[in-house]
Amino acid sequence: MTSLMTRKKTSTIVILSLLYGTPVSAEIQFNAGALDIGDITKVDLSRFSNAGYIMPGTYLLDIKFNKRMLPQRSIEYLRVADKEESTLCLPPDLIPQMALKEEIAKKVVLWQDNKCADISAIPGAEISAHIGNGVLMITIPQSSLKYNDPNWTPPEQWDKGIPGLLLDYSISGQINKASNSQDTTRRISAVGTTGANVNSWRLRADFQSTMNQREDERDSNFAWSNIYAYLPLPMHAAKLKVGEQFLDSNIFDSFRFAGANLASDERMLPPDLQGYAPQVRGIARSNAKVSVSQGGIVLFETTVPAGPFSIDNLSSGVRGQLDVKVEEQDGSISTFQVDTATIPYLTRPGYIRYNIATGRPSVVGRKLEGPFFTTSDFSWGIANSWSLYGGALIGGDYNAWSVGLGRDLSILGALSVDMTQSYARLPDETNSGMSFRVNYAKRFEEYDSQITFAGYRFSQRKFMTMNQFLQKTESDNNNELELYIGREKEQYTIAASKTFMAQDKGKAITVYLNYSHQTYWDSRSQDRYGFSASKIFDIGQMRDVTVSVSAFRTELNGLSDDSISLNFTMPIGDRRRLGYTLQTNNNDITNVASYNDYTDPSNTWQVSSGVNQNSKALLRGFYSRNDSFGDLNASASYQQDSFSSIGGTFRSGITATQHGVAAHSNNGDGSTRFMIDTDGVSGVHINNGRTKSNLFGIAVISDVVSYSNTDTRIDVNKLADDVEVITPVVQGTLTEGAIGYRHFEVAKGSKLMAIIKLADGSTPPFGASVLNGKGREMAMVGDEGLTYLTGVEAEEPLDVAWDGKHQCKVVVPKAAKSLEQILLPCKL
Repeated sequence: MTSLMTRKKTSTIVILSLLYGTPVSAEIQFNAGALDIGDITKVDLSRFSNAGYIMPGTYLLDIKFNKRMLPQRSIEYLRVADKEESTLCLPPDLIPQMALKEEIAKKVVLWQDNKCADISAIPGAEISAHIGNGVLMITIPQSSLKYNDPNWTPPEQWDKGIPGLLLDYSISGQINKASNSQDTTRRISAVGTTGANVNSWRLRADFQSTMNQREDERDSNFAWSNIYAYLPLPMHAAKLKVGEQFLDSNIFDSFRFAGANLASDERMLPPDLQGYAPQVRGIARSNAKVSVSQGGIVLFETTVPAGPFSIDNLSSGVRGQLDVKVEEQDGSISTFQVDTATIPYLTRPGYIRYNIATGRPSVVGRKLEGPFFTTSDFSWGIANSWSLYGGALIGGDYNAWSVGLGRDLSILGALSVDMTQSYARLPDETNSGMSFRVNYAKRFEEYDSQITFAGYRFSQRKFMTMNQFLQKTESDNNNELELYIGREKEQYTIAASKTFMAQDKGKAITVYLNYSHQTYWDSRSQDRYGFSASKIFDIGQMRDVTVSVSAFRTELNGLSDDSISLNFTMPIGDRRRLGYTLQTNNNDITNVASYNDYTDPSNTWQVSSGVNQNSKALLRGFYSRNDSFGDLNASASYQQDSFSSIGGTFRSGITATQHGVAAHSNNGDGSTRFMIDTDGVSGVHINNGRTKSNLFGIAVISDVVSYSNTDTRIDVNKLADDVEVITPVVQGTLTEGAIGYRHFEVAKGSKLMAIIKLADGSTPPFGASVLNGKGREMAMVGDEGLTYLTGVEAEEPLDVAWDGKHQCKVVVPKAAKSLEQILLPCKL
């Protein structure tokens, strides 16, 4: 009988709980006699009689504005005098984040000594609170807002993040031993960025270090490659950067300098007005370390397995030529260059993109060389399809100026043409020359193909870039210094892709083509050819069989470096594949069979064996692990009668703020990230398990795209039985380099059936609320004090409220067991 009564009382609690989360008409009168409770005089249903009634107090809520999440904050509900009501005190600093039109913003009224804002005068404006779910929803018609692009978050809603410290780094190591020698070579290198965020300023220092050891010989060095600070300026779609940096210009060639740079940042524009990031492709003959550098400064470093590789996560701000070095495990090194020239310089009508920089060149180390300079370039959208651009670089003995015209050809693509004149005064001569450039890009949707970039440039013999001027000046001043950059004549560059039979997965073939040709007035030409194609098809019951071919040739100083790789893989079981590779490097031919295991996406590995053209055996192994605290690539190789080698790369980062510290993966040195707080609960999986909270309930998401709306999700299906989350998804748009902070309200604890008693032995009225320290309702009191609590921890204090105010407090016993029925005294 007791069990039956308990079930009936619990059912009543559940019904009222559902009622509490459902809109109720204003001033509803309840018939308490219809409830199956013992004493109908002890009932508190006042909060259900008014639609959306919220008890006065301060609540930590997520702000949802027009379906877009804003950062969590404290929201206060004030008591209305002489009434059982409360009213929302909307913080006035939320109004600018709504991006209201100027005439609409004037309708907002401030009250409570300007501490609260009232938006009720805005036509169609609505506010609704779901306190139980921790959300305040604000809806305003699109016609009242400045912007009308649902796929773009306006600058007013960007989050500058919180103060904090960070360290992002990549460590690579390799040990090589020649078979015919006792010599063992060890090499360790590290690159990374350390920094601090103060308000909207991002302070950064890039570093690189190497250590080489062979027998008793050892050399090492450490250097701060760049020390700088930058400030995003969202309302101006620009960025201010001071310190050591590379010139980021769409007109003039890049060079390193120390000074200041103020430039438009196209990443702050809507997606269809943004550019692209450079991509590096090549073939590794064995497990190899690939480093990408510019001006001697390493920008990216990683370990790749044997075969074709692609690096596509470089910064979109990289300009000019990149030097790529591939270090094989047998000690051999191959190099090539990649041109990162951008698509035609076009600007939307009426908009001006600008770039202003001043300082002194800093070519080697911290030493300032060359003249003090000032440069400025711009692009002006003069009409729907036309853009005028140009600029000048003024530096005393070196000056240059440029002018160009860009044209949107609609279905024919986009084209730009420009001319640059340089004037360089050297100790023994004066050089004056011109350079002409044509850029083209086109996406052929109907043919599933794209010319990512096609360019041609011709420079006269006496045309000089700032880099050439600086190195010529330095070599004249120091005969022992071997610095040289060839005098360019002609350059052809093309990057294109094509998908054949894209409508049929079983027949589709994707082809990539890269070609660059560079001739010089004073040295031999160099060429880089790249081709790759891939096809996925089915053979009978065998699905997703893959065939790919890659071929690259680099011609430099009269020498050719050729690489061809033919790959065939087939599935065997769930996420396992067998493969065969035929690879040639110049005249060396290798046949390799491989086994790949992707059973655990976070732990993948590959083993392979084969023979070369001399019938010498080889063995290789490659292991990749992606974890919350970093990413590891490890490799080992053995070549009969040649060498044995082991190596690897570990990329990680550490971020610290007032909310905690966490190690995490490193997706870009010093880049944008989210710090996630799971209320001290560890092991909470986030974003499909890509990361999880540490022992202190802190995690960091590092693969965040600046100025783009980002969803962060808790994997509710992977939560432990004693863990609950109120809102599993949060959103945010961060400015560049920001450390965003998002708090998930996660409850970890027992489920208890409690009976709450007051000091005089009576019970709280039916319908009273039980709230935790953050103001979230944990439960509702039923008949005779029966209350079902979830997610409560030992010794956790809980408030019991009725009649619109907090009345007393209960404390969860230390020894309480899950699903146990306990007595909870409620004390003042």
